[in-house]
Amino acid sequence: MDMHIELSYCGFEAFKVLAKNYLDVDSHPLFGEIKSLLKETKIAPADVAEKLMAKNHKIDVDGSLKDLVESLERRKKHQRDHGDDHKKKIGGKKLGIFRGLF
Repeated sequence: MDMHIELSYCGFEAFKVLAKNYLDVDSHPLFGEIKSLLKETKIAPADVAEKLMAKNHKIDVDGSLKDLVESLERRKKHQRDHGDDHKKKIGGKKLGIFRGLF
C-alpha cells in the first residue's frame, strides 16, 4: 500500500521539547530570537535536532543555540531570495512529502 506522510515544520513548542531533550534547558536568552526565526522560517524538526546534538560528546548550550540561530538566519535568507522553493531536491526531483511502500 502507498502511504503519504506529511511532516510539519518545527514550531517553537517542538523546539522547546528538542532543547530540553538535547540540551536539558527550559529557557535561554536566545529563545526569543529562535521563536521569532521559527515563525519566519521553514525547517524540519530533524534539522533543528541536528544543530542541538552534542558535538564531541560535550553539551554546549550557548554554542548549539548560536549555531541554530545562524542556521535559521541562513535558511530565512535563502527562502526569501528563492521564494517558497524550500523543498529538498533528491535526484533532481522536489520532495514535499515522504512517499514509500509500507
